[in-house]
Amino acid sequence: MSFTACKLKSMILNKEIKVEECVRIYLDRIHKLDPKLDAYLYVAEDEAIKTAKKLDLKLASNEKLGKLFGIPVAIKDNISVSGMQNTCASKMLEGYIAPYDATAVERIKREDGIIIGKLNMDEFAMGSSTETSCFKITKNPWDLERISGGSSGGPAASVASLESPLSLGTDTGGSIRQPASVCGIVGLKPTYGRVSRYGLTAFGSTLDQIGPMSKNVEDCALLTQCIAGVDDKDFTTADIKVPDYSKSLSNDIRGKKIGIPIECFEDTIDPKVRKCIEEAIQVFIENGAEVKCCSMPISKYSLAAYYIIGCAEASSNFARFDGIRYGHRANNYKDSMDIYFKSRSEGFGYEVKKRIMIGTYVLSSENYEKYYKKALKVRSLIKKEFLSIMSEFDAIICPTSPTTAFKIGEKKDPISMYKSDIYAVPANIAGVPAISIPCGIVDGLPVGMQLMSNYFREDLLFNLAYSFEQSTNWHKLKPSMLNSIEKEGESI
Repeated sequence: MSFTACKLKSMILNKEIKVEECVRIYLDRIHKLDPKLDAYLYVAEDEAIKTAKKLDLKLASNEKLGKLFGIPVAIKDNISVSGMQNTCASKMLEGYIAPYDATAVERIKREDGIIIGKLNMDEFAMGSSTETSCFKITKNPWDLERISGGSSGGPAASVASLESPLSLGTDTGGSIRQPASVCGIVGLKPTYGRVSRYGLTAFGSTLDQIGPMSKNVEDCALLTQCIAGVDDKDFTTADIKVPDYSKSLSNDIRGKKIGIPIECFEDTIDPKVRKCIEEAIQVFIENGAEVKCCSMPISKYSLAAYYIIGCAEASSNFARFDGIRYGHRANNYKDSMDIYFKSRSEGFGYEVKKRIMIGTYVLSSENYEKYYKKALKVRSLIKKEFLSIMSEFDAIICPTSPTTAFKIGEKKDPISMYKSDIYAVPANIAGVPAISIPCGIVDGLPVGMQLMSNYFREDLLFNLAYSFEQSTNWHKLKPSMLNSIEKEGESI
């Protein structure tokens, strides 16, 4: 069964398939595929079947049904689901069970979605490959020797491999869009403040955003519709009406103005990836959009600003994990300082320690003005640059990632790894919405194209992305992992 979430819901409502039957099919698929893929950290088998049975009774009694009725949704393991683990793929939180639902999860449940499990990620969302997880490395369904992206590698791989029709990821510096790109699916980073962060374990509080991952644009719009909106539990959410995103799913993009930032097509991009993006741009032109080049020279400093601001916020946010108030506690210690030192040394992985140290350094009294304050000034300039560009264009197009998925263990140089997010980070620094959609194949691996628009214009992004999707077949291609299983005659 390889139906989209919207098709699946239609089948359930038309009683072509029961909710429980649907859930069991996905659970069976997880049991078959995940030993090779390693996308899940926890499979909520009993909880999902119990919920499915309740929903079948609800359907039979003709009660009002939610927008996600009967659809399984998998959740990244840094978003709280009541009664399920929330480890952030770290030994620091191993064994922790969330006592409450994140607002986004609460809204999924309210719309009759079914939480099917918790997904692997880079530890505390720090990474671009899911290689920093303390528990396992999630593989790419297109090639099991390659990374699934990060930090939302588990959510991306689960959707790409059809282990779940929908998933929730988080995006601090491209962590939804980059894995979506390398796994050949759709991923949206909403405007900062469009989706509540309540229940999300914070990494960089002014950068983090929860967002949807799906097989196509229609499903992405559906899940966004369900989780978006103001939340009294999160003062950073905007009290701005959420439009009906289904009305944005139109092929008509005539007259839309799209900018192509020349800085995004320099030497950092793989020539084959560049060709895919250029061919994708032609599709927009053929569909009636007005496309021309533009320049965003300040945005090239986004990556540097991101690592200063993100690490500084992480240093502050992670101070609570000390073995006394929260997190892993060492067994043998002499005093409070010893328990603090040993607990954090044992609980945090290398990448997390490195970023905490960088953050502590840039926040120190002698470096605050030199680094952190300067990064905040650069951030303000980048926001102004985006506003200026968006006064002329409806959206801008660029690659999501400069390359396709690289091999596991290939990138030893941290700077090379960080550059995986070079095109994705500006949207987080500015706080604007951005979506990644499949736009080509290079050497058997998917390529993603990124669209960015003005604040709270997710509707425009869905319009442009849907128009492109309806004119191409990239979103319909299956990973090699699924093709090989089908050849072996297994039912998926």
